[in-house]
Amino acid sequence: MIGNILVGLVALIHAYIVYLEMVLWDTPRGHKTFRLTPEFASASKVLAANQGL
Repeated sequence: MIGNILVGLVALIHAYIVYLEMVLWDTPRGHKTFRLTPEFASASKVLAANQGL
């Protein structure tokens, strides 16, 4: 039972990271989370979406 809960928690964390990389990368929240400059974020947006997927 504890193992299933931990696996679910890890899955939720991974889903959140995917959301950050694919959707929020080029937003102020994504910039703050990953410590990005707006220029770098827009230049690497496609790469981040690919990594998230």
